[in-house]
Amino acid sequence: MRIDKILNNNVITSINENNEEVIIMGKGIAFNKRCGDIVIRDKIEKVFVLSNPNMNRKFIELISKIPLEYAVLSEKIISYARKELNKTLNESIYISLTDHIYNAIQRQKSGIIVTNGLIWETKRLYKEEYKIGLKALEMISHQFDIRLPEDEAAFIALHIVNANLNEEIPILMDITKTIQEILNIVKYNFNIEFDEESLSYYRFITHLKFFAQRLFNNKTINDEKDNELFDIVKEKYSDAYKCVLKVQKFILEKHQYNLTKEEMLYLIIHTQKLVNKK
Repeated sequence: MRIDKILNNNVITSINENNEEVIIMGKGIAFNKRCGDIVIRDKIEKVFVLSNPNMNRKFIELISKIPLEYAVLSEKIISYARKELNKTLNESIYISLTDHIYNAIQRQKSGIIVTNGLIWETKRLYKEEYKIGLKALEMISHQFDIRLPEDEAAFIALHIVNANLNEEIPILMDITKTIQEILNIVKYNFNIEFDEESLSYYRFITHLKFFAQRLFNNKTINDEKDNELFDIVKEKYSDAYKCVLKVQKFILEKHQYNLTKEEMLYLIIHTQKLVNKK
């Protein structure tokens, strides 16, 4: 491969055998080099190939402005998250997480503390991602000898969730808050404590996650074919139905959105399973 563009002494771009623009990192890889020169393979530390050209451009712009170590560490965290979650994450996380970690460390060095108002909800609703966030803090501490506050583990967790749901962080925070508010309605309606390790709880959280995502993206599901089933379910699970009516009222008052019968149907079924721990 030959050097296509030189971003700084440590970062260049090249064109691979598949005619894709790739980002190549390595200390001093571009020192005393010009565009068109052959890339010295022994200098290569990391190669990034982002399939989305727009994401590629944004990532190039970001890493041309920050030290190499931040992008390399961010990639290690992302690889660790993929392995732990066994999920494909949106490529946007390379930009958002790298940028966040860089700015979080700069804030910490300047004595600026940013608190995360959703740390408690994040711990409960995104347990696996939060564990990854804590691991990321360890990796950051080892790399830069700086200890970020636990709030940052929650922020990192939200970036990982975001890369799975494909939402902007502000919307994701609204989604997380709404999930917790609905959980509170169910909890206090039935006066119960949730078994957060149960399959029914996991299913309920997953359902709420995608419901809230649709809510904040103004997308609805409405299949009138399920109206008959809705009538049957609301009679069979009358207590769960009464609880979902409270959820419906809450969503209408706070978000000016009226749940469809199909949405209520699935909420009734999931609520029933949750309170019966099935």
